[in-house]
Amino acid sequence: MRIVSGEEMYEADRFAMEEIGIAGAMLMENAGKSLFEAMKSKLHKNVRMALLIGTGNNGGDGFVLGRYLKEHGYDVDLWLIPPHSKVKGDAKTHLAIFQNLTYTWKPYEDGKEFVESLPEYGVIIDCLLGLGLSGAVRQPYDDVIRQVNQTRATVLSVDLPSGIQANGGYKEECGPIRADFTYTIQCPKLGAFLYPDAEFYGELEIVDIGLPQAAFSSCDRALWQKSDVHRTLSDRSASSHKGSHGKGLVIGGSRGMVGAPIMTAKAAYRSGAGLIQVSVPEEILSMTAGAVVETIFQGYPSRNGFFSGEVPEDLAPFDGIAVGPGLGRQPGCKKIVEKMLATDSLLILDADALYHLAELKERLKAREAPTVLTPHPGEMARLTGLSIKEVQRKRFDISRAFAKEFGVYLVLKGPYTIVTAPDGSQYVNTTGNPALAKGGSGDVLTGMILAFVMHSASLQEGISNAVYLHGQSADTLVQTAHSTLDVLATDVIATIPTVLHSFLEQHHG
Repeated sequence: MRIVSGEEMYEADRFAMEEIGIAGAMLMENAGKSLFEAMKSKLHKNVRMALLIGTGNNGGDGFVLGRYLKEHGYDVDLWLIPPHSKVKGDAKTHLAIFQNLTYTWKPYEDGKEFVESLPEYGVIIDCLLGLGLSGAVRQPYDDVIRQVNQTRATVLSVDLPSGIQANGGYKEECGPIRADFTYTIQCPKLGAFLYPDAEFYGELEIVDIGLPQAAFSSCDRALWQKSDVHRTLSDRSASSHKGSHGKGLVIGGSRGMVGAPIMTAKAAYRSGAGLIQVSVPEEILSMTAGAVVETIFQGYPSRNGFFSGEVPEDLAPFDGIAVGPGLGRQPGCKKIVEKMLATDSLLILDADALYHLAELKERLKAREAPTVLTPHPGEMARLTGLSIKEVQRKRFDISRAFAKEFGVYLVLKGPYTIVTAPDGSQYVNTTGNPALAKGGSGDVLTGMILAFVMHSASLQEGISNAVYLHGQSADTLVQTAHSTLDVLATDVIATIPTVLHSFLEQHHG
């Protein structure tokens, strides 16, 4: 399922009409009919509805939707918010069809009758503003949005809640419509995966209106969904052995942060790694050894409970190295990161390794082996020199620019984690919940990524599957015996087997 910007959606419409030859009025007819089919399960004929129509394609879709609602016996009033003379193009064609069937609509005019009527409606359908919004919401739309948000009606928005820009952002003077359900046309738009915008969408549903896939051939952002995991997750072959599934190294831990690399190792094993070694400062080795009985523990030279910087072993035998969980910010820890950047091994950098990487990032360009970075927004802000607010506002653009410049796989964590490949292609995760907002969650994800990149055919698929299953483990916990308040990182690790089993059942026929 592709994710598009407003500009890409406009280009897809243009391609369908000008290159393929599908008439704009036909696309609008398909959209309105498909919206009706998608919405009707939420609608009841004994509930009075208001359908709010603006200009442009969003309003045109509304005229078609209104016609289908009328034809099927729903009690719906169509309110045309702009003057009748402002309706142009294909929308004007469908307004004429609506009127030719002797259906009537109500003019907004000064808004007095509209305001008086609003309390009578149990459902409000928002076809006001679509992809074209690029600045502040103007009158009378800003008044209409405020009035709708003050009602108790169930609100269904078409394409995106009016007041939100397709690529994310809105003017705070007039907040967007707060929808209960949003029915987005053909592909979800970028803003649906950015916060706080996503809070206004309610439940998101994709409505296929029949645009050809060729219209989106240049779009390289996609949702990573359950079907993608089923398609790419494979079970072990009968002839496999521990070496077939990767020998991984976790470097981390420090005085006061003993548990982080242990959780990473446990998560890696639960995610299919063949063999894991954990290397910690030798001063804390006695506190970690035996914590995961399947794991090899190695002490590296240390000073005051932190790495001193020496790496006393050959790293060539390892298929993947994860550095950072509990690492610390001492000078010796930075030396460890420097030495890892010089290796020929697949490298995953997380937590304090990213702190040190901010001063070493130019060295990423010289690496030939793959590198995976897993920053949260604060770490991404340090890596880029931007504010956290800037990072959050432009998550897609900033991730893509960084991944392409430095040739890395970038996992920008948060709600709707974005996985960006070195070529700039992006995959948005669809699982997870606030239960993951707790210490240790990142350490668990690092272990899962380490395991999956070692036994997956594609690095992007392995990373995306790890992120998906990490979130799904938290979802499973909350859907069964836990709340978002009480889940621990170790609970997530303990749930990985249940989630993996549910996906791998299909491979056993």
